[in-house]
Amino acid sequence: MKKFYRVLAYIKPYYGYAGLNVLFNILTIVFSLFSFALLIPFLNLLFGINELVTEKPVLEFSTDSFLSFLNYQISQVIVTSGKIQALVYICIVLIGAFLLRNISRFFAMYFMANVRIGAIKGIRNDIYTKILILPLSFFTRHKKGDIIARVTTDVQEVEYSIMNYLEMIIRDPVTIIAYVAFMISMSPQLTMFVLIILPITGLIIGQIGKSLRRQSKMGMTMFAGLLSTIEESISGLRIIKAFNAIEYSDEKFRSSNNSFSKLLIRIYRRRDLSSPLSEFLSSVIIVVVLWFGGQMVLSDNPTIQAADFITYIVIFSQIIPPAKTFAQGFYSIQKGIASAERIFEVLDAEEVIEEKPNAISIDKFDKEIEYKNISFKYENEYVLKDINLKIGKGKVIALVGESGGGKSTMADLLPRFYDVDEGEILIDGSNIRDLKIDSVRGLMGIVSQESILFNDSIANNIAFGKKGILEKDIISAAKVANAHEFIMETEKGYQTNIGDRGMKLSGGQRQRLSIARAVLANPPVLILDEATSSLDTESEKLVQNALFNVMKDRTTVVIAHRLSTVQHADEIIVLKKGEIVERGTHAKLILMDGVYKRLQQLQAFE
Repeated sequence: MKKFYRVLAYIKPYYGYAGLNVLFNILTIVFSLFSFALLIPFLNLLFGINELVTEKPVLEFSTDSFLSFLNYQISQVIVTSGKIQALVYICIVLIGAFLLRNISRFFAMYFMANVRIGAIKGIRNDIYTKILILPLSFFTRHKKGDIIARVTTDVQEVEYSIMNYLEMIIRDPVTIIAYVAFMISMSPQLTMFVLIILPITGLIIGQIGKSLRRQSKMGMTMFAGLLSTIEESISGLRIIKAFNAIEYSDEKFRSSNNSFSKLLIRIYRRRDLSSPLSEFLSSVIIVVVLWFGGQMVLSDNPTIQAADFITYIVIFSQIIPPAKTFAQGFYSIQKGIASAERIFEVLDAEEVIEEKPNAISIDKFDKEIEYKNISFKYENEYVLKDINLKIGKGKVIALVGESGGGKSTMADLLPRFYDVDEGEILIDGSNIRDLKIDSVRGLMGIVSQESILFNDSIANNIAFGKKGILEKDIISAAKVANAHEFIMETEKGYQTNIGDRGMKLSGGQRQRLSIARAVLANPPVLILDEATSSLDTESEKLVQNALFNVMKDRTTVVIAHRLSTVQHADEIIVLKKGEIVERGTHAKLILMDGVYKRLQQLQAFE
């Protein structure tokens, strides 16, 4: 139940609305009991059982006193206007009580909407914020579809299964307690009999609910797998078609969908069992109460009058709906807790990249960046080993070497996408772990091999993450990136939507927008991660010219596959299996006749 209480914690900002909901629910119960209490004098009047009450009773806080007061009021109406008029009087009062009851019920639901929707909004906000904070390593261990399912489907399930029944948790027990208290005041003996047999139904319902929670969590996990398959299929549709794998992919999805559907049927059958089961058990209890209470009415010395017994049965029947709702809610909450567990797995995930409480801000770069005795591993084997490197301000440093040598990893350590296992990275002598993460990343602009763009306008993609940017500044950044010309040829210029991941643009155009984004940020440090490796020759030339414009007067770390693009670097670092094996200028490395020269010769034959 800890997960359930954690979900309820999101209600805290809405305690005021929750309090109003409780208040109006209590008023609903009061007006309900009042309307049912009127049945006794109504039936007595109809059957002519009780004599008229001529002496006004003292009104006290008890059922007998309240009923005596009602009898007195009706007796006064009978004396002055007759029985028919008294009947009209009771009917008018009943209508008024039912009206007030339903008005109170409306306002109870009215205020509960703020609580329910507000709490879910808080959960969505927290899980999305957590996703933005979690390190990149988290997303390499989890499928994208599974994460999407937790943010969307699981949160929706919590809203439907827990928040939808949140009011029931407070309202129904209070309703049952109030009705039971009223029933005790009418007939303690009959009510004790009821309270003995009621827990039996609760035990039966509870046993079924336990298995529902386990199956629900399995179901949500399987649904997340379906989402992952769909997401991967859409992303890889070109490959699926190219390799004639449509039938293979279709069979794979159908198999997963079939297993999920079978489990879902079992879950629904168990959940749907709650309503007919609780209704049947309730009917059995009512019949037993009728039998037991009927004997009390028909005995030689009746302990309860017929009108009181009829009213008692009516009130008892009103316990059945909240008890039934409570049973259904119990099943539903078990299902919702399964989804809540999956949500809290994300919220409780270790952040790894943590900012120190006393971290200091850095807003400029004056001297140098230093990799000092750096070693790093993703899991078991070290990807980087004892790396030492100084990058002076305004210098261009190139990282080259075979694939898997650790080039991109070195670059990812600088903005703290990952933290080193050994050693330290210094910016102007300060360990980046002692600095605020936002300020460290604010010093850097990154252009990666894959252009990461968003389904938005060209202008918003260039100004991504910035507020209050003027259009002229966006245009200036685009001109530096050699992008202005092709942008103006699009349908709406800078307001043109580029589609999902910028798919309406060519590879070179997407890359130039990425460069324009980096230019607008105006960072003192630029990281270029194989920014031209996936482009054709013409696009590469345009992008390369744009990069040269951007690199002027900036400290630049270039990760390059094509060595021809880094020949003018101030220093070239050659990595092999996570170690620096050579370093120097292009000319110096060629004279070494080592790893760099062999790479150069291999590329000459490409």
